[in-house]
Amino acid sequence: MKFIRFKPKNNQTILQGIITDHGIQQIEGDMFTDWELTESIYSPDNIEFLKPLTPRHVIGIGANYVAKPDDLPAEAPELPVFFYKPVSSVVGSGKSIVIPQGISEVKFESELAAVIGKTASNLAEEEVTDHIFGYTVGNDVTAPHYFHEDGHWMVGKSFDTFTPLGPYIETEFDLDNAHVEAYLNGEKKQDSPTANMIVSIRKMIAYLSGVMTLEPGDVILTGSPIGAEMMKAGDEIVCSIDGIGELHNLVEQKVNVHLQQK
Repeated sequence: MKFIRFKPKNNQTILQGIITDHGIQQIEGDMFTDWELTESIYSPDNIEFLKPLTPRHVIGIGANYVAKPDDLPAEAPELPVFFYKPVSSVVGSGKSIVIPQGISEVKFESELAAVIGKTASNLAEEEVTDHIFGYTVGNDVTAPHYFHEDGHWMVGKSFDTFTPLGPYIETEFDLDNAHVEAYLNGEKKQDSPTANMIVSIRKMIAYLSGVMTLEPGDVILTGSPIGAEMMKAGDEIVCSIDGIGELHNLVEQKVNVHLQQK
């Protein structure tokens, strides 16, 4: 089942819905715990897609893919490289990624994103999928220019618009056969099965749940395949996962307002 947040055109009311054969059927209530269908159905042509949720937290993992299964290490790292991304960086499909002033390009990183649906603490790996509500497509946009020489990633990951998510949250998804792709201006740049992950989704979420209590609405970005590149103003990036959908974003350069006014 695909869950969506949207606004009808010429209307600022934010609604929730599910994708049906007849269009987008509005729902009411908490999609994680208690919701019901309404009789309102919207055409995709008459709505504005929004980010599929406002996350509680966004947590990413770094350097989590190899190029091919033969390159996988015998053992996963004892301490994976995790990082936070601010909720203010989240935008939906169709929204622009804005390059900060002072640099001319940023990096795309197409990723499968897991959305936590139940409170999770000290999970065993075999318990993880029962605590995942669904999955969406993510783009962990990065400005490597801001990385600290000692390895601090926060600033380079945190700018507004640097975490596109969407277009839907898919609750019926074959996690073990997922395939992550990215297209820059129509040219395929990333194409990898999740089997090429160094730290599996079950292992990373089990690990995180032993460090912090995960709650409904937390989003876990699960790493980006080999092939991520830089993008500049005027580019279009499409991150795609079969079974979920395509996340479309144009790239813009931030304008210096003070110079523009002069």
